[in-house]
Formats: sequence, C-alpha cells, structure tokens
Amino acid sequence: MAGRAQPVNPVWGSVAAAVVAAAILGALCAVFWRAEASLGLGPSDWAAIRFTVLQAALSATFSAVLAVPVARALARRQFAARGALVTLLGAPFILPVIVAVFGLLAVFGRSGWVSTVLGWVGLPPLHIYGLHGVVLAHVFFNLPLATRLLLQGWRDVPSEQFRLAAQLSFGAGETARLIERPMLARTLPGVWAVIFAICVTSFAVALTLGGGPRATTVELAIFQAFSFDFDLSRAAWLSVIQIALAGIAAVIALRLTPFEALGTGLDRPVRRWDVGARRLIAQDTMLITLAALFLLLPLSAIVLSGLAAIWHLPVQVWHAAGLSVLVALGSTAVLLSLALPMSWAIAAGSASRVEVAGILGLAASPLVIGTGFFVMLNPFVNPQSLALPVTALVNALMALPFALRILVPGAREVARGYGRLALSLDMRGWPYLRHVLLPRLMPRIGFAAGLAAALSMGDLGVIALFADPELATLPLQMYRLMAAYQMETAAGAGLLLLVLSLVLFWAFDAGGRRGAAA
Repeated sequence: MAGRAQPVNPVWGSVAAAVVAAAILGALCAVFWRAEASLGLGPSDWAAIRFTVLQAALSATFSAVLAVPVARALARRQFAARGALVTLLGAPFILPVIVAVFGLLAVFGRSGWVSTVLGWVGLPPLHIYGLHGVVLAHVFFNLPLATRLLLQGWRDVPSEQFRLAAQLSFGAGETARLIERPMLARTLPGVWAVIFAICVTSFAVALTLGGGPRATTVELAIFQAFSFDFDLSRAAWLSVIQIALAGIAAVIALRLTPFEALGTGLDRPVRRWDVGARRLIAQDTMLITLAALFLLLPLSAIVLSGLAAIWHLPVQVWHAAGLSVLVALGSTAVLLSLALPMSWAIAAGSASRVEVAGILGLAASPLVIGTGFFVMLNPFVNPQSLALPVTALVNALMALPFALRILVPGAREVARGYGRLALSLDMRGWPYLRHVLLPRLMPRIGFAAGLAAALSMGDLGVIALFADPELATLPLQMYRLMAAYQMETAAGAGLLLLVLSLVLFWAFDAGGRRGAAA
C-alpha cells in the first residue's frame, strides 16, 4: 500500500519522527559543541577506553562460547519444562541491572553462597569486584540472549537436513561437522558482535562492580566527570569517544549479522536421530541444569534476601519507589505517543525517513544523551529540577527502537489486510484507528508498553547525572544503600524493585491482550 491513499494520515508519524530526531541529534550536537578539541585524552581516559573494549570483548566471547553447548542441548532435547526455561531466558532483559548485580553479589560475592561453600573446604572467598566481576555480570545478562539467538539458528536449519543425515547414518560428530558448525560459522560472529555492542555501553554494571580506576568504562568516566569534578568539557569529550565506540560496535554487529537463509525445507517439525546415546543425554541434561542454576540462583538470592527486609523499608525507599513508578508511566506514555504514529507511518510507506529516526536511539547510550541534555539545559535552568522529566524522555527514546520492532510488523499486516476495505468504506482517521487498527495492535502495544515500563523502572543512567541528594528513583536509592553497606535494606529495596518491574510489565502486557479480546 506504499505510495497510495491511506486510512491513516502518515503526517503525525513524520512529526513524531522529527521530534525524535531533534531530541537525539540535538543532544549529540550539544555534546560535540561542548567538547574542546584542545582538551585531548589523559592517561586515565585511555585506560577507560582500553578497559571498555577489553571487558566488552571478553564478555561477548564468554557469552557466545558458553551459549553454544546450551543452545545445542535445548535444540535437540524436548522435556516438560522446556518452554518455561526458554521463556526464562528472556527474563534478564527486563530485570533491573542493579537488582541482578545484588543477586550476583549474594551468590558470588565475598560473603555469598559460593564463598561460604569454598570456606567449608578451606578455600579463600571469591573477589567479584574488578574486571572479572564486570565480565561475570555481563555473561549473566547476555548468556540467555546468546542462547536464544543461537537457538533460533538451530531452528532455521531445515528438518530435511537432519532427516538426510539420519538416512546417511551420520552420528552426532558428523552432524555437528557438516550441519551445525556451518550454521554456527554464519551465526556466531553476529551474536558475538551484538553482545559486544551491548557491553560497550554498559554503565550500571561498571558502576557497582568496577572496583576502582583500573576497572572504569568510558560511561563510568563520563559519570565521574560530572559527579566528582563537574568537568563538562571532559564529560562531553568522553561522550564523543563513547559515540565513536558505540557506532563502531553497531557497524560491526550489522556487518557480521547474516541475512541469507540456511536453506529451504517443507517446514516439518525437526526430529533428531543422532542424539539418543546415553552419554549425550547426560551431557545435555547437565548443561541445561547448570544454565538454569546460573540464572535461577541470583534471582532466588534476591527473593530470599529481600523477604525479611521488605516489610521494614524506610520511608525514603517507598518515596523512591513512587518516583520510579511515575517515571516509568511517564516514559511509557511518551514512548507510545511517538511509537504509535511512527509505526503507522512506516506501515503506510514512509519507512525511509521515519524508520531511520526510530533507530537513532541505538547510536548513543542513555548517558551520552543525558550529557547532551545537561549541556543544553545548564545555561538556562537548573538541570536537577528537570531530573524526572528528562529521565522519562531519555528512557522513552532508548526504548523506541524496540517498540518499533514490535509494532511495525503488526501495523503492516493490518494495512495489507484491511487498508483497501477501509478505504472502500470511506473509513479514515479516528474511526479506522478505533475499530480496525488499535484492536488488532493491542497485544503488541501492551507488550511494547510493558517492556518500556520495566526498562524505565530499572534505569540507573540518566537519573544518576541529574538527581540531587534529596531526589532518587528506586535503582539509585538501592545503589546508595549498597554503597553505604546497608545490605539488608538494599535487599528489600531490590525485591521491591523486581516486583514493581514485573508487575508493570505484566499489567501492560495482560491489558493489551484483554484489549484485543474486547
């Protein structure tokens, strides 16, 4: 339907795209304008760059390599809880980073469960702070993502290839060499590059587990330039470096991600005849169990540690929780006001200008965008007075690419299936939106809104730049409690943050499905 009359006017989508482009590009231009060319990079800045690249490369390598046997085990085994486990692999994506870090500390920290067991056998406790702690946390977040992506690679292999392998009496070794390894050679580099790009822009993990000047990322150096030195020129210059690193990582991820198919088939269910050996069954069972424990133990630690303390939280924590909910709801409202008209415009054939604006959020991290807004606001108003609105806006801009990825396919499907009929009935504008488009997009709208709300609830980036000592969202309040070694109160705050994030996600997602049914 591109280029033809549409039931929905794409002008509002173009306006929304212009607003997004102005906000993001304006922030980036402010960063470039504030950076002084004569300032240069000091030894600590080069150390932050080296550490950023090193931890991202190690995190991506460990996540991708460890995901291969786990994804292979899940691809060739069917069991009762398999669907629940695959669903669980998506949980770390909406899990607040600060909460996950607390769970990792409870399991792998100096006083954690693993260190306690090591003490029973006379071994020293683990030291989680520093490079190895940052890598461990990134593996926790990205191992499930890598597993899901590689599992999709196995699903893309036509079942006829495995059937032919069985007819030729291939064992597990021959099947791996001739079918699975070629698939991995095409898929694994792209998975590695995507995770590398994610880890380059990591902030909260480095903030909590960095462990000093030797383990400082560029994002953390930007925060330190603001919070400790209030050196806007250095922060802006570091933001330029971060933009370059993120841009290079994104280009690498795009270039290494394959687009061609692995072959065609008849869409039959995949059946494996090469994995019946008891040794392979035991091996796959062990791998799946270890992966599940790696995910479940920190989550369990959060719940167990926080249950006792959640009923005795101070009023500051509850106030921070209320602010976090308000920011999350505001961010979700801003996101939907931008994503809905943009997705309709893209479905109407305006993808060239609107969709490009929608992915601008991937060009820079939230901390860099926040730096740009701080630079723009600082000459006119006190940026701290706008901490919550700016945080909600930046969170919405960062979630916009994910929301468009969710909404656009559904909007295109509705336009193809009902656009001509609506035009023949002269159903345009609001009647078309109300009776045709919105009811069919409600499940996707609910999912996108829930994802945006959960991500905003757990954000510990922009608010750290703008907040004053009297103002804090729940993630920032939890970080302050951990920094003050009030671990019991922090545990209760972490459980509260986890519950609120999951409740918001569930409420929007379930509301979207109910709206579709109605």
